[in-house]
Amino acid sequence: MTDGSGAENVLFVVLDTVRKDHLGPYGHDRPTTPTLDRFADGPETVVFENAVAPAPWTLPVHASLFTGLYPSGHGADQENPYLDGATTLAQTLSRTGHDTACYSSNAWITPYTRLTAGFDDQDNFFQVMPGDLLSGPLAKAWQALNDDDRLRAIADKLVSLGNTAHEYLAGGEGSDSKTPAVIDRTQEFVARSDQGWFVFVNLMDAHLPYHPPDKYAAEFAPDVDSAAVCQNSKAYNSGARAVNDTEWQEIRALYDAEIAHMDAELGRLFDWLRETGRWEETMVVVCADHGELHGEHDIYGHEFCLYDPLVNVPLLVKHPDVAADPDGTVELVDLYHTVLDALCETGGVPASPGDEAVTLDPRRSLLSPDHRAFPTELDPADPADPGVRGGGDYGFVEYARPVVELKQLEEKANAANITLDEDSRFYARMRAARRPDAKYVRVDRTPDEAFRLDTDPDELETLASEMGDHPALRETERALAEFESAVGGAWTTPDDAEVTDDAVDDFDEETQERLRDLGYLE
Repeated sequence: MTDGSGAENVLFVVLDTVRKDHLGPYGHDRPTTPTLDRFADGPETVVFENAVAPAPWTLPVHASLFTGLYPSGHGADQENPYLDGATTLAQTLSRTGHDTACYSSNAWITPYTRLTAGFDDQDNFFQVMPGDLLSGPLAKAWQALNDDDRLRAIADKLVSLGNTAHEYLAGGEGSDSKTPAVIDRTQEFVARSDQGWFVFVNLMDAHLPYHPPDKYAAEFAPDVDSAAVCQNSKAYNSGARAVNDTEWQEIRALYDAEIAHMDAELGRLFDWLRETGRWEETMVVVCADHGELHGEHDIYGHEFCLYDPLVNVPLLVKHPDVAADPDGTVELVDLYHTVLDALCETGGVPASPGDEAVTLDPRRSLLSPDHRAFPTELDPADPADPGVRGGGDYGFVEYARPVVELKQLEEKANAANITLDEDSRFYARMRAARRPDAKYVRVDRTPDEAFRLDTDPDELETLASEMGDHPALRETERALAEFESAVGGAWTTPDDAEVTDDAVDDFDEETQERLRDLGYLE
């Protein structure tokens, strides 16, 4: 553990859905990020090239950031869309005397999913559901829905509401109008704090749909009509909507404009911290939870695959004691330990009886000279962390059954009289192991994929059938197999569980009426 001399506070910023190659510090040729460019050039800032997200979408990634667990450990995914049974970073820091706050316009980061547990103050700047539902019969039924296999159909319908709000509120009058408020609330909270603080901020501008403010649209996407381009990834992925090269260019231009707006607002916060004398005493973490695909691999959005634009995310950290290799593997899971380390806390104390509470592992702290000094051969006495494999070279990614995206994809396909192949990536579960030069992806419905990232960074040619010629790929597959064994075994057979609406009859009339009001029952 460090001596904590470099930071009294932690500002943790997630740039939702931002891919590395659209940021200046990672070589983008458009001036989208002057704030991050200046930040990256700071004497205490390290820019990491091989940061790996534990999943390709918001909920499981944030649950991992807040608990130090992989998705298979904390269980928050599309079929169980809430965090339960794990003590969060905010709960630990609040208990030990730090002021804590979470500000976000992301529909998945709410009290309803329990990701905000432990924060002294939080605001998601909208309500996914009316307030009475959060404490009414629907909320009381939520865990029963997910704990009873017969009731999963209704859980699937409810989680669709969160995804719908996520997409609608992510742009236009949603995200862009909320981002300045997120920054304002952060400043107000920090100004009131008279002790060490931890503030978590999620900025949603770069999530679909893209409707940037006029100022940034004029600079980065002049003459592009955001209402005319394809803003629904499921329409494209299902085959119901075609997108040509010109339209992809327009979509990417709108994406750049959204990033530029977000960067400007972040600059307002950074400048305020400097002006008020708080910058030097604050550790700053800036990362993405996942990236985005704009037609690469014939995918739009961040579903149905584990390609690098989704899971090799930007990560920049300001702290005088950062010791991790900027070119080596870093996992977003490591940030849980890094924050504990920076604030001289050890964690490991359950917030509630029976909770899993992860204790600081110095080998996972970016501030430790021994960062990721994991054994090359696993000692049976080593802690149960499944990621302690392969000598620290590997990041691991998990993508469970994509219920929300799949249901919406099927609706788009059905409306266009398109039949989706059930033996396709749309219905698949996936896990991957990634190191800087190689990646192996295990898929339960389609052939596995393997890529030499050093010679094929765009992942255009899978070498899964030629493993004998590539020791790096064999080693990566072996590391994935060891990880899979540690988390309960590989997903090698398809999940064919049928999702139906028959279980609604098990609900009382009041709950059924609530579901009708929300549009999920006829």
